Amino acid sequence: MERVLCLAIGYLFGLFQTAYIYGRMHGIDIRQHGSGNAGTTNTLRVFGTKAGLIVFAGDVLKCVFAIMACSLLFGKSHPDMIYLLKLYAAAGAILGHNFPFYLGFKGGKGIAATAGLILSFHITFLPVGAIVFFSIFFTTHYVSLGSLLVYAAFMIQIVISGQMGLFEGMTQPLLIEMYGVAAFLTIMAYYKHRENIKRLLKGEERKTYLIKKNKE
Repeated sequence: MERVLCLAIGYLFGLFQTAYIYGRMHGIDIRQHGSGNAGTTNTLRVFGTKAGLIVFAGDVLKCVFAIMACSLLFGKSHPDMIYLLKLYAAAGAILGHNFPFYLGFKGGKGIAATAGLILSFHITFLPVGAIVFFSIFFTTHYVSLGSLLVYAAFMIQIVISGQMGLFEGMTQPLLIEMYGVAAFLTIMAYYKHRENIKRLLKGEERKTYLIKKNKE
């Protein structure tokens, strides 16, 4: 039951479609411009750096708040599985972001929301995720490549950390379940980026810049 509640809470938070709301405030449906994706990168390309940062912050925070809510609800009653419940809350937020029912299940790709997961999951995950993403982004300017490698790093780190006993109190069955949820999120991220992967392999992926103007 705790797992279902955390998924549901996360999904509700995930329904706050920052890019879509920002676009509507400026008279457009962001999904009909640029790449058609309701996320940070497309907002940055269509509206500019300031808008991209606003949308990024909104998408990060909705996952952070979902995890905080579940931690407050179950942290004392289920301390042995709190990291698993955090992951379920994050999974719900990412699913809500990617597949909002009121927008015909057409949302974003969940990377900014995943940043919220990394920020809130465990303190050791933030520096690894930041180093992986920004080192790739600032050398290649491919947001998609940085995002995909962050997910790969997250999957590797969560397994290594779990087996090394970082998540104190968690039994092996709970750890395996947590790895399963993390694997699901990783697979979903790669699936959502399947077209980006094809373009990367062909050398046709579009680059993104924080300062330089990004043309639609």
